Amino acid sequence: MSIDSEEDREGIRRVGRVVGEALRAMARDTRAGVTTADVDAAGAEVFRAHGARSAPQLVYDFPAVNLISVNDEIVHGIPGSRRLRPGDVVKLDVTAELDGYIADAATTVVIPPAGGQALRLQACAVAAFDAACEAARAGRLVSGIGAAVEARVKASGFAVVRALTGHGVGRTIHEAPSVPNFYDRWQRDRLTEGMVLTIEPIISERACRVVEGRDGWTLSTHNGCLAAHHEHTLIITSGAPELVTA
Repeated sequence: MSIDSEEDREGIRRVGRVVGEALRAMARDTRAGVTTADVDAAGAEVFRAHGARSAPQLVYDFPAVNLISVNDEIVHGIPGSRRLRPGDVVKLDVTAELDGYIADAATTVVIPPAGGQALRLQACAVAAFDAACEAARAGRLVSGIGAAVEARVKASGFAVVRALTGHGVGRTIHEAPSVPNFYDRWQRDRLTEGMVLTIEPIISERACRVVEGRDGWTLSTHNGCLAAHHEHTLIITSGAPELVTA
């Protein structure tokens, strides 16, 4: 969406704060011995406290409140009875609706003790996000965001999961424009003041294809390599974007 009024801006900020709070609550509960359903419940409790709803449930009839993906699972994992273990690489993806507005954010938690490769992958996703934010300015091309992500990820020795992208957001989960995590010369959209979108580097240890699980939701790497994900919803300005879910 594009911000048309102060009401829109405050609506996005409100739901963004809920998403950020839920994501932090889930990250605190992500530890060895708990189930992914337990972690999902922590986010659901924050939603209830604020009167927010799960946007994946509303829009896509997702079978849980939040999306939790582990190790080679990239995105869209369904929380359940899986018990987390030391060394797991856990992607938490939270999307909420509040008063007709939607915001989306994700983070990767590595459960200690963890190998250096998992920690480097996690740090790379964050660094790629930060680099992309530097490119996200009104008047510039959307493709500059992907170029910044791709450059940082390649420099770290990892790979972008090219099939999955950032996107516009605000009134529903996935809106225009598509925001690839690589330089796409066919993406000629231009960032405008007040545009609301997600930047979300989705990366893997090495190049991979995306495969869908038997549950019809979970997307994983075809070769079993680890994946990481870092995302925030932001409002484009002429300067640094406003991160509403941070």
